[in-house]
Amino acid sequence: MKPEKRSITIAGHATSVSLEPLFWDALKDMAAERGQSLPDLIRALDAQEREASLSSTLRVAVLRWTRHRN
Repeated sequence: MKPEKRSITIAGHATSVSLEPLFWDALKDMAAERGQSLPDLIRALDAQEREASLSSTLRVAVLRWTRHRN
């Protein structure tokens, strides 16, 4: 599966994030479950202290969310 690049504005700065379609779909589901828009979810995850790239942070967030749902 080829990653898809999408643009988002975070703290007034445009950035792009590349993720595989399955991760984008999961993030949309995660945002809907939390009553947030996808950009708001990404901004919230970006605001947390992190040690990795935003793409990696989003993949890990999806993994954690999925594991806690099962």
